Amino acid sequence: MEIFSTIIIAIALAMDSFTISISGGASLKKVNSKDALTVGLYFGLFQMLMTLVGWKSGQLFSTVIDTFDHWIALGILVIVGGKMIYHSFSETNNGYFSLSHRILALLAVATSIDALGIGLSYALLDKQVFYSSLIIGITAFFFSAFGLYLGKKLKKILKNKAELLGGVILILIGLKIAYDHGVFNF
Repeated sequence: MEIFSTIIIAIALAMDSFTISISGGASLKKVNSKDALTVGLYFGLFQMLMTLVGWKSGQLFSTVIDTFDHWIALGILVIVGGKMIYHSFSETNNGYFSLSHRILALLAVATSIDALGIGLSYALLDKQVFYSSLIIGITAFFFSAFGLYLGKKLKKILKNKAELLGGVILILIGLKIAYDHGVFNF
């Protein structure tokens, strides 16, 4: 039963990076195996490492991290999403989503904040995390790599609005993370 729970958690955690990979693939001019591998490695490694970091932080830092992690994710996703939306209306639209290390690292951090929380919960429950983090990382890798290819296929349907849609999706993911952390509780 433990492995089943871990797989469900891994799939749930991979959904943000999968969605971003789809929008990224739709906004890129071309997608090849190297691109899919790069995107998969970024998202997979960050998901795995953030789970381990969260676990290692444990109870010592849990209240401090919980107070601002969602703001970091929201900020990164709104900035990158906003730039994608802006560039989608540009006459010389070359796309804002890129495979640059800076953009991929920012997106990977933003989408792995939830993995940090999972790692923290594993520590609080006194569970071992190594194999779980490995499953989480591998799952994010495959979902992200496949998402990039899927986005490329969807580009034919979405045409030049792919980057606009991708930017909106990034902002919505940021807002969802903030909502899940109680930012919009009035």
